[in-house]
Amino acid sequence: MPRVKGGTVTRKRHKKVLKLAKGYRGAKHLLFKSANSQVMNSYRYAFRDRRQVKREFRKLWIARINAAARMNEISYSQLMHGLKLANIDINRKMLADLAYNDEKAFADLVSQAKSALK
Repeated sequence: MPRVKGGTVTRKRHKKVLKLAKGYRGAKHLLFKSANSQVMNSYRYAFRDRRQVKREFRKLWIARINAAARMNEISYSQLMHGLKLANIDINRKMLADLAYNDEKAFADLVSQAKSALK
């Protein structure tokens, strides 16, 4: 009985990894061993960063809301508390968009939050 040779399977696996490593610098897109380790690391970074992107955006929204709130003589935490007391349910993404693009609407929200705090 002849021995089983895995050449075609190995070549297919190598080609798949090298295709994923396209665009990498140096030997990382040419040699299977270094390409494979880099592709595995890239998968790990992608998994981690899918969560980090969400964190970074939330931080950006909060920074924008805080800056706009302080221009209206109120702190971020007081604004959020006032909006909650006024039963205004708006998420930080939309609030940051208002603060960035529509200062008048944001000022109206701030005044409602201030009146709810009193």
